Amino acid sequence: MISMSNEKNIVEENTVENGRYKVTKRDLKRTAARYNFMACNIFNYESQMGPAIAWAMAPVLRKIYKNDEEYKEALNNHFNYFNSTTVMSSVILGATLAIEEKDGIEAKETVQSLKTSLMGPFAGVGDTLVWVLWPTIIGSISGYMAQQGNPLGAIIWLICNIAFWFVKSKMFQVGYTSGTKLITNLGKKLSVFTEAASIMGLSVVGALIATSVKMTTALQFKVGEVKLNLQTDVLDKIMPALLPVLLTMLVYKLLGNKKWTPTKLILLIIVISLVCSFFGILTV
Repeated sequence: MISMSNEKNIVEENTVENGRYKVTKRDLKRTAARYNFMACNIFNYESQMGPAIAWAMAPVLRKIYKNDEEYKEALNNHFNYFNSTTVMSSVILGATLAIEEKDGIEAKETVQSLKTSLMGPFAGVGDTLVWVLWPTIIGSISGYMAQQGNPLGAIIWLICNIAFWFVKSKMFQVGYTSGTKLITNLGKKLSVFTEAASIMGLSVVGALIATSVKMTTALQFKVGEVKLNLQTDVLDKIMPALLPVLLTMLVYKLLGNKKWTPTKLILLIIVISLVCSFFGILTV
């Protein structure tokens, strides 16, 4: 028979590899459950899903990072801005966990670059499948059955959503496995991957500015019978979405000032929008 102390030693050997903690399936399931439960419950306009990620990752990161300072640094890294469809972001977070398990705090920039570069493209896929097709198809079937007085419609909707919870948990494990293979295949080329992910991340952020930030002006210059629209005839000729870019630069600059917080900036933008809209300077 194997004594309790020997069993404990075997478990410790299985969970520690080359001096680093080896993430277990139990860790993955627990992290996935914590994230999927809180992803939208502590959503905010500053970092959006950042706090949920940090809260979900905290227990397993504590096992990976025995050094307190490294643990704090890794945790703070996950508090950064992140927003994607929950089920698809489970894949991203599983991959980042594999990277941190493999390379520790040295992969901090890689982790952030990977999250930033993939959150936009993955959200596009996830929004289409999860937020459009899934509720439309299942909801239509369930709703029709409920209208006919069949209680099975509500039961089907409930069962499907419970099943979907396990799908999200599985996606987290898929992401972890993919991340492990990615690190193994890249080897010493991790820095190249980090740079490529950073470039892709900047491209995603740049696209978000043009598509998500809306700012146009209604000002016109009139000399005699000649009218010149500032937005269409000047600004759009220089660069489309020029005003959103300038606004983003201003916000980014102010965020570097300790006196300004995201909440203050949101209030400032609201006030400026109301005043400029009232005087006809800005339009929707």
